[in-house]
Amino acid sequence: MALPTIPDYPLPTNLPAPRAPYALQPGRAALLIHDMQRYFCAAYGPDALERDASPLAQAAQGIARIAAAARVAGMPVFYTAQKGDQFRPDRGLQADLWGPGMQAIPEHEAIIAPLAPEAGDITLVKHRYSAFQRSNLERLLRARGRDQLVITGIYAHIGCLATAAEAFQRDVEPFFVADALADFSRERHEMAVNWVASCAGVPLSVAQATARIEGA
Repeated sequence: MALPTIPDYPLPTNLPAPRAPYALQPGRAALLIHDMQRYFCAAYGPDALERDASPLAQAAQGIARIAAAARVAGMPVFYTAQKGDQFRPDRGLQADLWGPGMQAIPEHEAIIAPLAPEAGDITLVKHRYSAFQRSNLERLLRARGRDQLVITGIYAHIGCLATAAEAFQRDVEPFFVADALADFSRERHEMAVNWVASCAGVPLSVAQATARIEGA
């Protein structure tokens, strides 16, 4: 039930054409940095951030670039982060698939250093795959006049995909930044990007996302 050991793989670069006509508009958008905690990132290996071939290193660099542009543009920046030592009934069915999860220690709970939250960023407590579940993410978006969500982080085919699907169902336009995400494998990563393109939102590259944010 533990997380797998994740091998290196190149992030997707050939993005599928989306069904959705959405165009990223920084004045309507917020950035989500999803589950970039040390516990989840450890699956990529102890030196993953130093290995250029690691999907974690590639994604972290892309996330940092988008986050820097988003903050300059005045876009809200949200993080999700689980708490350690979750009460078993609160953890729910996730315990059946993934076991007890992380401990309440900084080595598990902390966001990795290259992506540490800055002043003004908002960290949401994560309870389920989707960032919208048992959180006030939607209310915080609406209060800020935001109806677009730029999704980055890990893992693409689990929480990131679930968040994109739920954003769409809540009339929040999702943008899925393929090379600012990481996953268990290239195959699952591409599956997530293809699903979003066909059913919910718009895949983007880091270059495309930052160009839209900086250009505005």
